[in-house]
Amino acid sequence: MNVLLINPSTPPTFWSFPEQVLFSGRKALVPPLGLLTVAALLPDHWNLRLVDLAAREVDEESWNWAEIVMLSGMIAQKENLIDLVKEAKQRGKTVVVGGPYVSSVPDEVYAADCDFLVRGEAEDLIGTLIHHLETGHSREVIEAQSKPDLSGSPTPRFDLINFDDYLTLSIQTSRGCPFDCEFCDIVNLYGRRPRCKTPEQVMRELERIYKLGWRREVFIADDNFIGNRSHAVAVLSRLTPWMKRHGEPFNFFVQASVNLGQDLELIDMMTHANFAHVFVGVESPDEDVLAASHKSQNIKNPMVESLNNIVKNGLSVLASFIIGFDGEKKGAGNRIAAFVEETNIPVVMLNTMQVLPNTKLWNRLKSEGRLIEDSTSGLSTGASLNYVPRRPEDEILEEYVQTWDYLYEPSRFLARTYRYYLSMRPTRAALGMKETHEQPESMQKDRRLPEALGDILRFTRLCLRQGLLYNCRRQYWRQIFGMLKHNPSRFVPYIMRSIMGEDMFRIRKALLKNPRTFQQKC
Repeated sequence: MNVLLINPSTPPTFWSFPEQVLFSGRKALVPPLGLLTVAALLPDHWNLRLVDLAAREVDEESWNWAEIVMLSGMIAQKENLIDLVKEAKQRGKTVVVGGPYVSSVPDEVYAADCDFLVRGEAEDLIGTLIHHLETGHSREVIEAQSKPDLSGSPTPRFDLINFDDYLTLSIQTSRGCPFDCEFCDIVNLYGRRPRCKTPEQVMRELERIYKLGWRREVFIADDNFIGNRSHAVAVLSRLTPWMKRHGEPFNFFVQASVNLGQDLELIDMMTHANFAHVFVGVESPDEDVLAASHKSQNIKNPMVESLNNIVKNGLSVLASFIIGFDGEKKGAGNRIAAFVEETNIPVVMLNTMQVLPNTKLWNRLKSEGRLIEDSTSGLSTGASLNYVPRRPEDEILEEYVQTWDYLYEPSRFLARTYRYYLSMRPTRAALGMKETHEQPESMQKDRRLPEALGDILRFTRLCLRQGLLYNCRRQYWRQIFGMLKHNPSRFVPYIMRSIMGEDMFRIRKALLKNPRTFQQKC
């Protein structure tokens, strides 16, 4: 069997980061981990190719070579996903579609005439799919009846991608989240009980990408890395000595709930293993809004204190906020802006509420007759609302744009970023902390030379923009020398956050022109 796995294109979103990707000389942010995992589950004697449309197009030779086309996608990718189903069928291919979108909303893709629609996680379904493909069945819906045990999940086929295409690589150590936020679709897709890979599996995956030559950031794509604390501790306990033995080849970016800020021991373990960044869903500074949306963990744990604890102890936070909750009062944007200024978080993901299929919020709004199902896009950056809000939609969108404008005015963004990294404790090396394992000198040279050349290029591009072209160029240089003087060990992450500002400035500019056409303008 010749199998072509395709990851559909995605409209511009917060997570596109085209400027950061451009600064780094790459083509896309992160490869499609789901398809890489599916590829590892397929028979060894099948021939596989993977094309990620975020990085490159499908060439005619690959179309002609393929007998089977496998597609996966999220709701934001649905338009291109459906187009690819139709094109593959026109070319006479057997088409298999799975992933989060069709697991929640299968009808439209099935109507596009795919041969097999797979609903659920692949580990427990792949045997049935392979049998149907080998025996010539078609027009089947293969649906999971339970969540798989991840101890049998294989190491993804990282060899199918070109590492030079990507800024970040991803692995996954668990699926699911113990919390039950009304607006989140994780529980519907992956459950409230986090299911975990063994620490040995995680180390095998890292060893694999290390041997293939990866030496940059690794995104741990768990829904909540600390959802099962004992699992996180077990992974970190194995990871830290491995990292030291291998010369610290990676830094890590994870998603975690805000209660991490009350667990200083766990933060210390994470930074010891070279974790650098954490994505936290703050959502709203208003406790009544959090309570109504069942975001109880953000009420039980004092958010400002928790976020400050995270940064002071060496982790950078990327926070998420939403405008458009039920019960939200006028001025929500101003309160979010004030919260961000108080905590000095440089980069925040500011969303309009996009109600996702089959969440508790979706079901509630549908029962109230307030859901606009046909407008559901999964795109929360500049998208119109797909529900009838309690307060005027124009008021919500105006606050949304004004908040983007305030937070990402370049001078204000740079000042906030500077304060943030000045407040972060120096790195372990700068503090003179003794490590258990020394880094072999040969590993240091092997890893650092090519990355150092890339860092110089990125820094030069940043200086040309923010240090010469912007009105805040004097501020830029003052802060550059200030970081070098007052907290030099945090200079590189400060620069990387400054580069991320370029993407935020781009989004700000597009939203100020017209928030309703953001995807077209970007």
